[in-house]
Amino acid sequence: MNHRDLFYRHIAQTSPGPLSLEIERTEGLYMYSPDGKSYMDMISGISVSALGHGHPAVKEAVKKQVDRYMHLMVYGEFIQSPQVALAELLIGTLPKHLDNVYFVNSGSEAIEGALKLAKRFTGRTEIVGFFNAYHGSSHGSLSVTGNETLKQAFRPLLPDIRHLPFNSEADLAGITERTACVVAETIQGEAGAVVPDTGFMQALRRRCDETGALLVLDEIQAGMGRTGKLWAFEHFDIVPDVLVLAKGLGGGMPIGAFVASKEVMQSLTHRPVLGHISTFGGNAVCAAAAHATLKTILQHSLWNNAAKQEENIRNWLNSKHILSIHGKGLLLAIQFEDAVQCKKVIDRCIENGLLTDWFLFADNCMRLAPPLIITTEQIKKACKIIGQSVNDIFS
Repeated sequence: MNHRDLFYRHIAQTSPGPLSLEIERTEGLYMYSPDGKSYMDMISGISVSALGHGHPAVKEAVKKQVDRYMHLMVYGEFIQSPQVALAELLIGTLPKHLDNVYFVNSGSEAIEGALKLAKRFTGRTEIVGFFNAYHGSSHGSLSVTGNETLKQAFRPLLPDIRHLPFNSEADLAGITERTACVVAETIQGEAGAVVPDTGFMQALRRRCDETGALLVLDEIQAGMGRTGKLWAFEHFDIVPDVLVLAKGLGGGMPIGAFVASKEVMQSLTHRPVLGHISTFGGNAVCAAAAHATLKTILQHSLWNNAAKQEENIRNWLNSKHILSIHGKGLLLAIQFEDAVQCKKVIDRCIENGLLTDWFLFADNCMRLAPPLIITTEQIKKACKIIGQSVNDIFS
């Protein structure tokens, strides 16, 4: 039985129609099927492979750490040098009060930890999120996700959750002294790379300050240089109380983190002790990969390349059938008239050797989130393939 048949027989499926591409090897921007066909990876495994596939620095870090040790003990009990080095490097890039990191395995887990942290620190129970936000698929992260289609079949979820319209200053009055935290994507990913107004983000920060609610910013997709700044909150001249990271942090390895002040984070250590715990959080090999990834991004200021390539994409993708381009840096949504048109263009792009996809809450938009190392020449080639694919569909 071939791999395709075994895939459908034994691998739990997430939808009736997975992409079903089989990839044998990768290098840089490219994926290769067993028959040798190449695909330009223009989504980075959904913003994960920040340095592309098989980056030498990441591979070397992983190999070195595997030879030293992999798992030692549950998170937080042993001093593990890869975790310490990663925390030091990460904290050095952040505002002064964000000085304490809790490492986990994924973005959903980081959101779960941030929710518990906010409730424990404030002693409050209400959590406020935003419509069309996506924060993950576990029960807590799904509870603050702002889409009923994903949620309805799994109710009851967490109680005392409220959702507000995103980018509406008038609705921020819904944040009160009952609110433990407000959870927001700095730039909404699955809504179609929705960039809020600076005024809204600053008003959100002020409202949290006024009410004593913690501001939790989810940069699982938008962080690590993807939006043209190292951290997306830098676009808005604000600082969160809790920053949530994952995806691109690991450079292809599974790791997540939530970052806060030491004062806030210490609330998880008592009443009860082990208020939050993880067996595999901050795995040494994953932490080593993350350190190499972040170090490389910092050494080459790759957020500048993200901003530069955004400008090239906006200049070179100018078909009359593209209604608009949303987003910042290399987190972009290419909008078509409807989901049917978008799906046809995506399928034709894949046929033409370019991997892209759609957004959960914006199925008329095509995702562009390539590795931060992508060159101008590669962007030009990608835009040519996309343009040709659009022409193929609409001609």
